[in-house]
Amino acid sequence: MSKKTSFYLITDAHLISKRMWVEGAPINNRERGDQIAIKATPEILDTFLEKVLADEETDTVIFTGDNVNGGDMESHVDFRARLERLAAAGKKAYVISATHDYCSGGDDECFQKDAVRYTETGTAPVPFMRKSELFDYYYDYGPADAVSVHRESGSYVVRLGEGVRLVMIVDNGNGRSHCGLFEDGVQWLKQQMEDAKAAGDYILLAVHHPVLPPWEVFRHMADYEMYGGYKDLWKLMCEENVRVVFTGHTHVQSIRKYEDEQGRYFYDVATIALANAAGKMRKVTVDADEGVCTVESVGIETIHGVDTGGKSAFDYIYGLNMPGVFERLLPLGAKDINAFLKEAAGFLPVDKLASHKKLVAMGLKKLNNVKLSTAAKLGKAWRSMTPQQKEEAKNKRLLDAVFVILRHIYPGNAPFTPDTTEYQSLMGVVRRADRLVERFKIEKVKSLIPPGSSLAEMAEDFLYNNRTGSDDEITISLK
Repeated sequence: MSKKTSFYLITDAHLISKRMWVEGAPINNRERGDQIAIKATPEILDTFLEKVLADEETDTVIFTGDNVNGGDMESHVDFRARLERLAAAGKKAYVISATHDYCSGGDDECFQKDAVRYTETGTAPVPFMRKSELFDYYYDYGPADAVSVHRESGSYVVRLGEGVRLVMIVDNGNGRSHCGLFEDGVQWLKQQMEDAKAAGDYILLAVHHPVLPPWEVFRHMADYEMYGGYKDLWKLMCEENVRVVFTGHTHVQSIRKYEDEQGRYFYDVATIALANAAGKMRKVTVDADEGVCTVESVGIETIHGVDTGGKSAFDYIYGLNMPGVFERLLPLGAKDINAFLKEAAGFLPVDKLASHKKLVAMGLKKLNNVKLSTAAKLGKAWRSMTPQQKEEAKNKRLLDAVFVILRHIYPGNAPFTPDTTEYQSLMGVVRRADRLVERFKIEKVKSLIPPGSSLAEMAEDFLYNNRTGSDDEITISLK
């Protein structure tokens, strides 16, 4: 009998109840420029859950935090109703929480102090979930089926199938200042790894905050957003031969590998926010007989129940994201500065821009006309380019390359490999910047560069997949 088990992984659903807002400037300005389509989060989650419910072979779904957006009770009621729907259909749902799932009320360092409802003119306070209430509220969706529970953190272990265990780590700690387990929790985690090994089971981990950064610069600019004690976890996973940890939080689709000096390794499989442009969930299959874990990605083309104006799910959500707003605004500003200022209201400081309207218009026109060849010459990559690449660089706009990069910031798998004209043009500029930073000892920039690294090495993270070849799928040996 085959020892295969599979589950879906959903992270950063950021659900906001329809009862938490009315149409108006406050909710629209809150949504505009964010990474997610806040108002459509119920429909987006439901569209994904329809796929889960239609899969008769997979009966398990795990949710790895930021399940709701603002910690309000109404959104939790709506989220739990969806868990009840899954349970009624014979599906098992396992849930952990993160910092968006509760408010502090001033009692701890969570960045959300109070929850609000968006009215026509502003916001109004509403009842919210406290961190201490989350465990009991979602007890039936994880802890009730657990092999072991660490009550202090709310973490637990479940058996996914024969030969496979999953540790669901609640890592929100103190909110902003510590996103990880404390010492008692670390000892509990070590014990779970030992118990799994003694039973001959493979063990997988799931946490909210990243264990490996999606890009190296992330760790150096926002180390507090990483899993607390991540370096200790690197060591522990390598020592105990735990090969996979599933993460969220960054809203980035990314698969990264860590390998220590002894050749021991693991993978951090980070999943993009569900309500992001190109939002996806993972489908994970573990074959305990073969000792392999296969990860796939599942997206949606349309959002059921939302009028997107004929746009795909990606184009609709991306148009609300900050990169998408810029992609629309910058060309508009070059053609019609008044239309640009009107469209930018509530997103950019239009009063200041309007006071320098002619200068802004001129700058936008010049920016829109800059070709890749300008970057290639500035970075001295021009001399090594082939005639065909030079012709391409003359005909391609710099902004178009930037927009492609922005479109892949969160979904991953950017296409500008080292053989492309875009890569050579842009990397030439970055390499020159490296030389200038070193020559003039620009310390603020140098402080962001990891020891032994460079701006050029960091920039490659955004140009193409220099990680595992694909941010969407991978097969990992668990042996």
